[in-house]
Amino acid sequence: MKLKKSAGILLYKRFNDQLFVLLVHPGGPFWKNKDLGHWSIPKGEFSEDENAFDAAIREFEEETGTRLEGDFIALSPVKLKSGKVVYAWALEKDINGDTVVSNTFEMEWPPKSGTLKSFPEIDRAQWFTVDEALEKINEAMGDLILQLLEKI
Repeated sequence: MKLKKSAGILLYKRFNDQLFVLLVHPGGPFWKNKDLGHWSIPKGEFSEDENAFDAAIREFEEETGTRLEGDFIALSPVKLKSGKVVYAWALEKDINGDTVVSNTFEMEWPPKSGTLKSFPEIDRAQWFTVDEALEKINEAMGDLILQLLEKI
């Protein structure tokens, strides 16, 4: 079994002498009423023949509608409870979380109904203070935020 890998971008900004990070909430019916511990950075899986950084840029654009450029900060990969390894880079940039437009996926919903429905990969994006973000984000990915604090 191949190890699953994801790559993503941790966007951050400073406002009124406070640091904020952008997190996204997964779309679809399974995540609808889940909040604490279920947010993430914009990220997605990539194949063996794809460069992790290129995948992170692609996934950020697919999930937010924004193409990023700039001076990225490499963060050390983290391993999720599922065994998936997440590669990430941080970038200081302000985008409007309210105008984020995600790509979609299709799944049978309700289950065994034979009906395919389309759902956004992420249903919302929001800026959080570091303390708020550490409560909202998947626990293992919280380490990415802590790494960011050490590097800036």
